Amino acid sequence: MFMNALLSGLTLGGVYALVAMGLTIQYGVSRSLNLGYGEFLIGAAFAVYVLFGALGISPYLLALVVVPVAFGLSWLIYRVMLTPILRRARTPVALEIDSLLLTFGLLFAMMGIMLLVFGSNYTSYTYLSVPVRILDATVALNRLVSFGAAVVVGALAFAFLMRTRTGMALRAVAVDPVGAQLVGIDVKWAAGLAFAIGGAIAALGGVLISTYMTFTAEMGVVFTMKALIVVIMAGVGHVVGALLVGLALGLIEAFVAAYLDPGLTVAVIYAVFLLALIVRPVGIFGRAVR
Repeated sequence: MFMNALLSGLTLGGVYALVAMGLTIQYGVSRSLNLGYGEFLIGAAFAVYVLFGALGISPYLLALVVVPVAFGLSWLIYRVMLTPILRRARTPVALEIDSLLLTFGLLFAMMGIMLLVFGSNYTSYTYLSVPVRILDATVALNRLVSFGAAVVVGALAFAFLMRTRTGMALRAVAVDPVGAQLVGIDVKWAAGLAFAIGGAIAALGGVLISTYMTFTAEMGVVFTMKALIVVIMAGVGHVVGALLVGLALGLIEAFVAAYLDPGLTVAVIYAVFLLALIVRPVGIFGRAVR
């Protein structure tokens, strides 16, 4: 049972970590909290479901189409919907509040469209659901592939942020937008790029979970909340922290479901979240602003 819970927690936590990293990049750079973030994940899951059923192409290959589309759509949303808010916001707090309200509406708009098209029924499909024996545990191959993909993409995204000039520009804007602008960085461009990258990562997460998890048009808010929990617990803008806390969240869910009761997973996660906020209000890896 221990190995089954461990493998299940790692595979689930890997996707949580990837999705939370995308929200961390979005919010940390653009200062716009996207409550519609999980809808991109579910939208990508439905897109792959439809394309896989119609074309029979591997979902992982379909990600090469779905993820760029999500990138472009996220960039368009930022330019058309969030840029006007950025212009009129007089303070960072006003920007966050306005973006919160706007993306709250975006959440329901996207959810409504998916409900209209796909209904409220649970949806799933079968792909690579082949059991693989690891030590004394059994795990489905699609979960292992998804975990491997999440690890690789997470490592590439981390390398992009840490080792490239563009990544350093995004980090500079996340730390100090005013200072970044003074050294010649186009803050609006960086914010739009970060928002688009976050949407693309959410879509990739949707492609990965669609191969082994049932989903509905109303589940986007669940993933948004879990991503927010990870981001806040880790510390806003801390990419490595989001990856580690995302993995921990998946492990907690798996072990609570295996040794206690699957119905207690949500309660335990929120209890851990509240405890972390009490002990470290700025996040486990965050730093207090002086």
